[in-house]
Amino acid sequence: MSKRRTFKRKKICNFCHSQSLDYLDIKVLQRYIDARARIRCRRRTGVCAKHQRKLSNAIKKAREMALLPYK
Repeated sequence: MSKRRTFKRKKICNFCHSQSLDYLDIKVLQRYIDARARIRCRRRTGVCAKHQRKLSNAIKKAREMALLPYK
């Protein structure tokens, strides 16, 4: 049996290349929230640290404006 090497693809941050981050864009923010309305971690989403901080602030701001649910 020959063992094949599996290569992991490096995740690229979506916000670094193309998307802009806005707290009013609910469809984009909902991709980074799970079914229990918790913010997903960086490992799952593939967002860089800089944009993860901005993303969490945008989600919190959208929650305060009642655009996203708390639970």
